Amino acid sequence: MGCPAHPAPVARPALEVADIVRACGEAYRANHRLSFQQERVLRSIAACRTAALGGHVTRCDRCGTRVISYRSCRNRHCPKCQTLAKQRWLERECADLLDIDYWHLVFTLPHELNALAQGNPRVIYRLLFRAASQTLLEFGRNPRWLGGELGITMVLHTWGQRLDQHIHVHCVITGGVLSPDGKRWIAAKPGFLFPVQALSAVFRGKYIEALAQAYQDGELRFAGSTAPLADHRTFRGFLVSLNNHDWVVYAKPPFAGAEQVLAYLGRYTHRVAIANHRLVSFDNGEVRFLWRDYARGNKTRIMALSAEEFLRRFLLHTLPSGFVRTRHYGILGNRCRHQKLARCRTLLDQPAPEPREPESLEDMMLRLTGIDIQRCPACQQGRMGVIASLSPAPILPPIPKATGPPP
Repeated sequence: MGCPAHPAPVARPALEVADIVRACGEAYRANHRLSFQQERVLRSIAACRTAALGGHVTRCDRCGTRVISYRSCRNRHCPKCQTLAKQRWLERECADLLDIDYWHLVFTLPHELNALAQGNPRVIYRLLFRAASQTLLEFGRNPRWLGGELGITMVLHTWGQRLDQHIHVHCVITGGVLSPDGKRWIAAKPGFLFPVQALSAVFRGKYIEALAQAYQDGELRFAGSTAPLADHRTFRGFLVSLNNHDWVVYAKPPFAGAEQVLAYLGRYTHRVAIANHRLVSFDNGEVRFLWRDYARGNKTRIMALSAEEFLRRFLLHTLPSGFVRTRHYGILGNRCRHQKLARCRTLLDQPAPEPREPESLEDMMLRLTGIDIQRCPACQQGRMGVIASLSPAPILPPIPKATGPPP
């Protein structure tokens, strides 16, 4: 007869976002109006890898040890549920990398748009992708700079290191273009892609024009601090103010090869607002976490927030349902991606990637971590096999607030 069942041993940080959500989530819900998506994020994170989601029991075929494993929530805002999704995405992207230089640019929205983004995230984020991609594609097609079609991968981030709003897109860009007739690969000049100040001006103009059109089409909602913008003249003045200062477009040095591109994409594509390893402590209703002060030489500092403010900032970065935060343009656009990449490889005299066989979860974990998740954690000799499924545990409804003294 086997040993008593026990939860699977999983290395985990001493403190997780889930701990804060479980401790303070109900109180936060009681005092704040949440969107459906924000409510779903809180509930998913709180339930992740607990009996609330069910799971399965495995038993060793040698010593009889039994282990309980609970299911993950798979919510894209959960700090614990992105590793395998990120790895699968990266390996698909790896097959499409060309052996060329790649550039990294960041397009940032001014903070004056933050309040409008809180009430209209889908519109504000969509226009950011549109304005940034159109700007890059136009510069790529301009014979003054390159004269062809770029390949662009964009990743949306909405946070800064302190969990505040900092809406921007990271762009990985091919250091060259496919000519309009498809007969030449035109490489960018060493150490230079596009003039950043010119990119900034064009990006600003395209975004403001698109925002004005969204207003005319009735796509924007106004409430709270943005309510005055519902007035036509006030909104027009707001657009003028946005046009009166430079917008930030930042170009980083080019990547040193495809491996560096993959490492970068791995850090950014599936990142959530804050990772568990950055949490320092949670005591007496106060959360302390690490952040990098980029203005002072990347110095690591500790920020302290009330749990309520921590959850408020965390939920600011909840994406609209179905919103795609990683997008491709130009020769990487989904419609003609494979044909155009094949043409680029022919012109660059580079071989096509070898097809990859489908891989099981167990094999992927073994390859990536060296851990055999089917090996018995007790005797280290036997193999673990599923013997039972666990249904999700019933979740009790929240206790209603008291409306008067008890009887």
